[in-house]
Amino acid sequence: MSMLSTFIKPMHREGYRFVAIFAAVTLVLFWIADPLGWIGVGLTVWCYYFFRDPPRVTPTREGLIVSPADGIVQMIGRYAPPEELGLGSEPMTRVAVFMNVFNCHVNRAPIAGRVEKIAYRPGKFLNASLDKASVDNERNGLTIRMDDGRAIGVVQIAGLVARRIVCEVAEGKALLTGERFGMIRFGSRLDVYLPEGVEPLVAVGQSTIAGETVLADLGSTEAARLGATR
Repeated sequence: MSMLSTFIKPMHREGYRFVAIFAAVTLVLFWIADPLGWIGVGLTVWCYYFFRDPPRVTPTREGLIVSPADGIVQMIGRYAPPEELGLGSEPMTRVAVFMNVFNCHVNRAPIAGRVEKIAYRPGKFLNASLDKASVDNERNGLTIRMDDGRAIGVVQIAGLVARRIVCEVAEGKALLTGERFGMIRFGSRLDVYLPEGVEPLVAVGQSTIAGETVLADLGSTEAARLGATR
């Protein structure tokens, strides 16, 4: 990897017009006063950085469930999945990954399978780190049916700043583990609902990388993993 590629990453197409707007505003700020212009430069660079879309190395062993988002594991617990996903009303193990405005916001499929259902639900824009955000906030959920018949739910949840959820796949689409399926603009959260009997292999507070960090293993009998801050 070259030094240049360490800092210069591909950009998601959703970001082009935003970077163009930030750059145009920066030119106006330079015309008004140089100090304002340099603030605009910093914001333009941040906007590009927000929409970065770097390649990821996804583990390909069958049965591994990977994180759909960069961020921090905010919560792990048993919750009923959103009713619109069609996964039933019984509680499932949910792993919530919170993304701040500095994380890469491209979302990736947690496991290979066919998109059985996509369900959008309008809502509020509460802080995505709050537990009630999974119920009250704007969200878009996907049900992914695996070859063995089991299903996983993955839900894009808008946050305090986010105002647009982007889903780039359609029902019936076959996804590979780690394949891009959408993004959320400017801070948000991804919830993954694991199949019954599958325990998470991450702990609350752990950092995740979309498409790379293993959240769970369908073939593992290991108990839910605990972690300690050191």
